[in-house]
Amino acid sequence: MKKTLFVLACAVAGSLVAAVPAYDTFISHRGESHDAPENTLPAYKTAVARGFGFECDIYLSADKRVFTFHDGNLTRTTAGACTNKCADANWETQLSKVDVGGWGKWKGSKFSPTRPALLEEVLELAVDGRQIYIEVKTDPVIVPYIKEIFAKQTKATSKNTLFISFNRASCKALKEQMPDYKVYWLTGAKKSWAKDAPAVSAKYILDALKETKADGVDCQFDRTLVTAEMIKTVRDAGYEFHVWTVDKLADSLEAFKRGAQTVTTNCAKAQLDAYNAQRK
Repeated sequence: MKKTLFVLACAVAGSLVAAVPAYDTFISHRGESHDAPENTLPAYKTAVARGFGFECDIYLSADKRVFTFHDGNLTRTTAGACTNKCADANWETQLSKVDVGGWGKWKGSKFSPTRPALLEEVLELAVDGRQIYIEVKTDPVIVPYIKEIFAKQTKATSKNTLFISFNRASCKALKEQMPDYKVYWLTGAKKSWAKDAPAVSAKYILDALKETKADGVDCQFDRTLVTAEMIKTVRDAGYEFHVWTVDKLADSLEAFKRGAQTVTTNCAKAQLDAYNAQRK
């Protein structure tokens, strides 16, 4: 009996300990996108090689292939070579042929040409002990296709892969159709992108989590808006609290101090290296 109480006490105490920068608390945003083109296999593979989990964004193509891309259209990361909307593009004739590794600072780099990645290719990188955050950029129409892809592979499991989405209906559909997998509802630090929009509150977040049946929230981190009290209220209600996208170590340390469980960042390695250097 005493041993059981001791274990329970340790478990409770452990849950209150603030996370710190580590391989399993930094999530590489769109892969290690500081050192490889975002949302490409090279970026994801770089994250995995360095020991981190990573985040990717997915769309459903016109011919029903699930592929990784961030923007709603192809213009920016194809350097204007293709301007189709993601939902209107065909994988076989367009997406499999566009170069998303030669735009901006990547022009003329070793990454050009690189095509977008298919979800099944991304799932091959799953390893236990690290998480792949899959951001669903669309409405729930994509969910059955995601479920089918997961059913045909063995590496990605509920232990190493989860879903995030701003779309509340998609969060709800994912929990209904793939209940073993965690889902985090995404939100900005404000209720909309308008400059004068009100900040989110713990109640606003909790209401959304109850509506979507999500396991937690992944919230944009703003020092002035996302307080320790807000995070504590959400976590005390039994939900998880994660933050995005933080590229300065001081901000990441503050987010962890306030109770964030993971921090999504464009430069996971650089931040972890800086943190370890401070500790020496």
